[in-house]
Amino acid sequence: MIENESISPELVQRYPWLPSLKRIYYDISNQDPLEFTKNLLNQENLELVDRLLDFFMATFNNVEYIKNYKFDETNIDLYILLRIILFVLNIDPITNRIANLYSKIQYNELINENDFNLYKIFQDLDLDVKYYQIPIQYRIKKVKDQTEILKTNYRIHYVDYLKLSSKLRDEYRKLINVPISEGYVFISKRGLVRLLQEYIREKFLEIKERDNESAESLKSQLKTVDEFNKIYNRIKDEWDLIKEEFDYSINLDLIKGENVSDLFPPCVKNILTEAREGQNLSHNERLFLTFFLHSLEYPVEKIVNIFSTLPDFDREKTTYQVEFAKKKGYTPHSCQTLKSLNLCKAVKYKDDLCLNGYYSKKLEEEKKIRHPLFYVQFQQYRVSKQDNEES
Repeated sequence: MIENESISPELVQRYPWLPSLKRIYYDISNQDPLEFTKNLLNQENLELVDRLLDFFMATFNNVEYIKNYKFDETNIDLYILLRIILFVLNIDPITNRIANLYSKIQYNELINENDFNLYKIFQDLDLDVKYYQIPIQYRIKKVKDQTEILKTNYRIHYVDYLKLSSKLRDEYRKLINVPISEGYVFISKRGLVRLLQEYIREKFLEIKERDNESAESLKSQLKTVDEFNKIYNRIKDEWDLIKEEFDYSINLDLIKGENVSDLFPPCVKNILTEAREGQNLSHNERLFLTFFLHSLEYPVEKIVNIFSTLPDFDREKTTYQVEFAKKKGYTPHSCQTLKSLNLCKAVKYKDDLCLNGYYSKKLEEEKKIRHPLFYVQFQQYRVSKQDNEES
């Protein structure tokens, strides 16, 4: 086992969200936000300003990763300043996207971290993680004639596992579906780092719980700092130019050039809204959306791009999965299945067609919508009938 030693300043520079930031860099992290910003920006720190603006521009342009990101001492100032600006901006879509991009950058650094440093990070976060230099076996997996022995170097106490994974909505992450023994969950390094990524993301998302009055008060104070005012106005101007792209309306066009996104059922609209906001999507939501859009002949690239805003997005992996689903020709879930998966959003959207159905002239009776694809077809019929009546 690794001995319990103090975490290094260099490690905190790379990962300024660690609790030890307040201890090792006390003079920086415990300053009043106004004083911190004044002291920082009055030094004409052009490199920091450039890195800060680059971060926002990358977010606005939906960049998946910032190449050559520097994990130096300036990284601490950047982290704190990002949080201050997001607090006073008070624009949730920007906060979501910044949280996702920052956590992805940290994930890519953490996944390459050595086991010693990774264990020190767990200690600093007060997480009950056990590390084994010699991997321990926890399961024998048999598929047909193939036998695979599953091993790992890590176990995490189920209480900490639940705390870190609570916002991850996949079924396979639930405690009932993970290998556990003596109160500890067996988990891979990649799985642990993914949980850390979610912790980092939540550190930014907690900003959304801000008190609006406090945010406005701090903003008015900060805007008296000339350099901050320039940065704030630059970010706000860029946002005003592209914010329509962040609206939660759905801008998807079919290959044939016909836009039917306005005709989508609420179950689909809800998933697209969550994706556009940069929220986590469950495995079932991802599958259903992929099957649904494939059925309407949407291009693979467009489907992949929808998922690009998600915290755990990997373009190569997602492209493979979307293409695989297309080859298999999977059909989207029925309304009954969607209800069983808790994906039906008819009540949330107060959708009349979903809730009350339609009148079938052929059968001379009221019928319920049973499939999301029929929902689109019926809405198309309504639109075409309305167009014919108006012409």
